[in-house]
Formats: sequence, C-alpha cells, structure tokens
Amino acid sequence: MIPEIGEFALILAFCLSALLAVIPLYGATVNNELWMSYAKPLARGQFLFVAISFICLGYAFSQDDFTVRYVAEHSNSQLPIYFKLSAVWGGHEGSLLLWAFILSGWTVAVSLFSRALPLDMLARVLAVMGIIAVGFILFLLETSSPFLRFLPEAPADGVDLNPLLQDVGLIVHPPMLYMGYVGFSVAFAFAIAALLSGRLDAAWARWSRPWTNLAWAFLGMGITLGSWWAYYELGWGGWWFWDPVENASLMPWLVGTALIHSLAVTEKRGVFKSWTVLLAIFAFSLSLLGTFLVRSGVLTSVHAFASDPKRGLFILMLLAITIGGSLTLYAFKAPNVKSAALFSWLSRETLLLVNNLLLTVMAMTVLLGTLYPLLLDALGGGKISVGPPYFNALFVPIMGAMTVALGFSVAARWRETTIELLIKTLWKPATASLLFGLVFAFAYGKEFHVAVLIGMMLSFWVIFTTGQDLVSKFKNAKSVIEKLKNLPLSYYGMMVAHLGVAVVAIGITLVSHYSEERDIRMAAGDSLDLAGYHFEFKGTTQVNGENYVAQQAALLVTQNGTEVTTLNPEKRSYNVKGSMMTEAAIDPGLWRDLYVALGEPLNNGAWAVRIQYKPFVRWLWLGGILIASGGLLTVADKRYRKKALA
Repeated sequence: MIPEIGEFALILAFCLSALLAVIPLYGATVNNELWMSYAKPLARGQFLFVAISFICLGYAFSQDDFTVRYVAEHSNSQLPIYFKLSAVWGGHEGSLLLWAFILSGWTVAVSLFSRALPLDMLARVLAVMGIIAVGFILFLLETSSPFLRFLPEAPADGVDLNPLLQDVGLIVHPPMLYMGYVGFSVAFAFAIAALLSGRLDAAWARWSRPWTNLAWAFLGMGITLGSWWAYYELGWGGWWFWDPVENASLMPWLVGTALIHSLAVTEKRGVFKSWTVLLAIFAFSLSLLGTFLVRSGVLTSVHAFASDPKRGLFILMLLAITIGGSLTLYAFKAPNVKSAALFSWLSRETLLLVNNLLLTVMAMTVLLGTLYPLLLDALGGGKISVGPPYFNALFVPIMGAMTVALGFSVAARWRETTIELLIKTLWKPATASLLFGLVFAFAYGKEFHVAVLIGMMLSFWVIFTTGQDLVSKFKNAKSVIEKLKNLPLSYYGMMVAHLGVAVVAIGITLVSHYSEERDIRMAAGDSLDLAGYHFEFKGTTQVNGENYVAQQAALLVTQNGTEVTTLNPEKRSYNVKGSMMTEAAIDPGLWRDLYVALGEPLNNGAWAVRIQYKPFVRWLWLGGILIASGGLLTVADKRYRKKALA
C-alpha cells in the first residue's frame, strides 16, 4: 500500500506542477494579482507531495519490500540500514526522484525566502520552475517510476546494491551534487523571468546572486566529494580521470563560476546583462546535458545508469525544448537590452569578462572532448577514446591564463584602470611569486620541473595578489579590527574562494609531478622502500563484514626505524553478487598520503600490491572546500541577504 501512496503522491505533485507552470505565469501576463498569488501555495503543495513520495520509497527500502521492482534490484536483506536508505538514489529511478525532490525543495525555498521580490517577478520565477518540474515528474511517471511492483511473484531477496556504491561517500555525494545541478534551475528561472518581463537590470542580478552562489557552492562541494570518493574507493589512487560523467558535473560548474562573476558585474555596474542571461541558460542546460549523458545509456561509467532508448529520447527531447525555447526567447529579447554604464578596455569589467570567456572556453573544451567520441560513433566513424592527454593539453594552459587574469582583475579598478597603476600595484606580488616559485621548484623534491615552477608561481600569484588587496583595504583605516568587522562577508567569500583556487593549484602541481608508485609482488616478510618509507608485508587474515568476507593485509610502515603506522588494505567478496572489491588503506596527512591497495592473489600466499606516495594530495580537496565555503560566505552576508532575499 505504501508504494501506491508514493505513486499517487507523485501524480498529485505532477498536477500541482502543471498548475504552477500555468496559473501564475498567466496571472503575470494579464497582471492579475489573485492568479499570481497562487504561486506560493502551489509550490508548497508540490514540495509536500514529492516529499511524501520520496519518504514512501525510503520506507519500502527500510522494510525490504522486494515486491517493489526498484527495491529488489538495488537492495538486499543483508545490506546495512544506512546503505538501504542511500540505495534510494542508487539507481536510475530513485536518483530521478531525488532530483525531483530537490527541485521541489529549491522551488519552495524561493517561495519562502524571496519576500522582497515583486509579485509578478516571483510568479514568473516559480512558474518557470514549475515547467521544469512538469518535465521531470512526467519523465518519472512515464518511463522511470520507482514504485512498479514485482507481481504476482516477488523475489525472496534482492539483487543487492552495487558494491561500488556501498560507501559512506556515496551517501553524501549524490545529494550534494544534485543540490548544485538542480540549484542552477533557480538561476535559469530568474533569467527567463527577467527576459519575459523585460526587467534585465541590477535588481534582477541582485535577486539571483545568492541562489546562484548557493547552487555553485553545492556543486563544487559535490565535485570535491566525488573526487575524494574515487581516490579512496576505486583503488587506483587517482583523483580525476576525465571520465565523461565526471566532466558532466565539471562543465556546469565552470560556466556557473563565470555566471557568479558576471552577476556581480551586472549588479554593481549594470553591464554584461545579455551575457549574464546567456550564462544562466548555459549553466542549467549543461546540468540537463549531464542528466542525459548519465541516464540515456550512451555512456558506460562507474557513475552512469544504463537505460533503455525510450528514456534517453525523453531526456533528449526535454533538453531540446529547454535549450531551444530559452535561446529563442533570448534571441527575441536580448537585442533590446543595453548596458547602463561605460568602461574602458583596461578595467575590472574587462578583466572579469576575459576571465568569463576563459572559463567558458574551458567548459567548451571539456564538452568537445566528452561529446566528440559519441558523435563520431553515432555517425559511423568508429569508437575512439579522448583521454587525459587531450584535456591536459588544452585545459591546463587555459586555466593558467585564467589564473593570471584573476590576479590582474583583483588589482584593477572599476570603469578605468591605468597601466601605471597596475604596475605599481602588482610588481611586488609578481616579484614575490617568481622568487617563491623558483625557491620551491629547486628546493622541493629530487629534481627540477619547469611545470612545477610555473604551477607554483601561478599559485603564489593568486595568494599574494589576494593578500595585497586585503592589505590595501587598511590603507587609510584608523583601526584594523574595526575595518575587518566592517568588510562584508561577500568580500571574505571572494578571498576564501580565490585562495582555494591557489590551494587546488598547489595540490595538482605537486601530486602530478612528485608522486611515487610501485606495483610489486609481496608475500609475508617481503618489504619495499619508497619515498623514504619502509613497507613490510606481514601477511593476510580473513575478516567478516556485515555483508561481505574480506582478505585483509597488514603492512607495517616505518621511517628511519621509527614506526609510522600499520596499513590494512582489503580485498572484499560480497555475499550476494560475489563481486570482488578493493578497499585501499591510506595513512593521510596534510603534506602526504601513503596509499596501499591489494591487487589479485598470486601463488604461494603472495599478493599483487600497489604502494603509492602522494604528496599534497589532500590540498586538492582542502582547496575545493575553501572554494565552496567562499560561495557560502557570500550567501551568508547579512547586508546582501536583506537586499536580495528578505
């Protein structure tokens, strides 16, 4: 009965979404306040029924209701309860329901926290989000219902959740990622509402900014969590593989980064209005494209859900309608938009525009590398693989240029900047970056790398230019403490995010050039010296988990005769599917990780073992956390929120 309640609640949510898509939008068109006022209760009703549907599916998993096809295919009675609950979004149907639930959550949040919005603007925004909800809930009901029954004969037990997904990281990662993906629907809705109303002004940018920053921060945190999960769970020790599904989340984040900067310029200076709207459309469109790639069956990936062609065609149609409709509206409305302010070729506006263009080119580079093999295969050109060499050769230089422009944009003034002022402001950070980069490149590691010199110079460049900008704020201040208190949180958010970029760059540079790795055969008593550490293999023992049996190795790690740690990597065999999984053992640290993974068992009790030394690898995720925290700090700015949200 509970699954039927969930299905019925989803049908009611669809009906309310359809009403939300039509009534407030018509009311705004004819200026009928009564019809516009229905937007808020309809948004709340939609959220209520999607939440009921989501809870019903979670209940079916918790009760091992294997009469429900989706539960039987993604759970098992031996599965720990926390994995049963995360299995709700462990497959195609449940992840789409999670998407709809988060979309309805964003919709009701806009209805609750946008009290200062004019009624007609709020009605249009919520109506656009209602249109998006209609598409996704219809997709669920027509092709991907998670409540279908196994009747009349239900299996006694379930197939089990994919062992790769039986991890704490996968409990948090998908919801965080979807919060970002779906959050860009708010920026999209504001952009479309502004086009419909003709109100492309600073006020629109101010209303949209906190929602966009929040979505961007969630997506960045989701990407960071995904990288961390791949590092410790997949057993290969890498943090990014340029997998098409990884790329699907990176592309909207890059365009979203351009969008949050463009919104800031539109709000402060009244320029880039058309460009800002276009970025909002592209950010959400790329989120939808990621959905198509993951769920259409065109990709084979750890993260992808194989689906039938009907599902892929439905998402492709939804994508075409969204992009086509929004770009058509943009084509009619954007030519009438004019900037309210002028600026010179050398100004903060220009430099931010350069950064925006570079970020967009980076996203398009990733898009081309992701889609080209699919298009070539579809046209009968055969199967090819576009891997790290392509992405690194194009993406990394553009990222370097963007980092240089970042430092200049922080130092430049609005409207007009002179070359003399930039030289006067930036010669000290530039000199310090060069000196620190040279010292680090020669002093660290066993050999000199030009790439390390460039990477560290760029990282220090961001750090020093950001620090100098903060120092300049106190130039005429009577009290440093008072000035620190008076600086808005949005400014601190910008600083923290920029420093996060530098921290990520340091991590990428050093872990890419100074990692050490050995694949070796080891039996009890064998040892290996690597990066100044001594690894001694003590043998393996059998351990029993809740739903698996594992061979657990013990490796004693010492340095200069002093014990550092004992690492216990595992090779697990899951009871239901018999799947073999590698669980790496990691000794983490701020400056380095020691990473050990078991390969295949060999003869005479020996094992294939992979041992890695990963310097500064944690700086990648620390930087990602800082970048996302910067976005959250901006949203938390009280002055800003009072203007934009309340």
